[in-house]
Amino acid sequence: PRSDFAGFRFPPDVIVLAVRWYLRFGLSYRDVEELLAERGVEVDHVTIYRWVQRFTPLLAEAARPCRHRPGDRWYADETHVKVAGRWLYVYRAIDQFGQVVDVLVSPQRDAKAARRFFEQAIGTTKVAPVEVVTDRAATYPMVLEELLPAPWHRTEQYANNRVEGDHGRLKARLRPMRGLKQDRNARVVVVGHAFVQNVRRGHYELATEEPANRRLAVAFDELAMAI
Repeated sequence: PRSDFAGFRFPPDVIVLAVRWYLRFGLSYRDVEELLAERGVEVDHVTIYRWVQRFTPLLAEAARPCRHRPGDRWYADETHVKVAGRWLYVYRAIDQFGQVVDVLVSPQRDAKAARRFFEQAIGTTKVAPVEVVTDRAATYPMVLEELLPAPWHRTEQYANNRVEGDHGRLKARLRPMRGLKQDRNARVVVVGHAFVQNVRRGHYELATEEPANRRLAVAFDELAMAI
């Protein structure tokens, strides 16, 4: 079958390296451009942006069959990111093992968005949690009562610190961007960050025999051959 890298002037290893650097480290597109230039690869930062937008979803999809099944205890919460001068909300959930269950970027923070997030998470993972921990936002009880009436819904103070602390990793990654410019860009980067975080934490059957500091590089090289 035709490779998704066909037609690109640069070889797959350069493209995947640029995408991996951007998703993994606190770098801007211009930072990645400079790092590649130091290695003799002259490529414009706009091209790197296009690579990230095109290949991040392809890499994540290629890895999907290798993903571990998420646990049945979810910690769910929302945070916010600035896109083109306005705030968007990022719904995220992690399980008891630290795996990011799913993410959703929404222009609203309401019951409709929360319902869409849980429907997507359940549909994608095929897991119905036995316990869901959230903050005390009024939208969660009615959404969970409708979608997941059986699980235990916890809202005690500090119970959700795990996912709230995990938001910080996403915020640290977004900080060098000084604000995202488009909704689609935000969705790709947020999903890509969760994907990279899960690979690094060993939640995929990818590069499992590699040391943690080499796992992501080897996994991305393996996935490049699959797309």
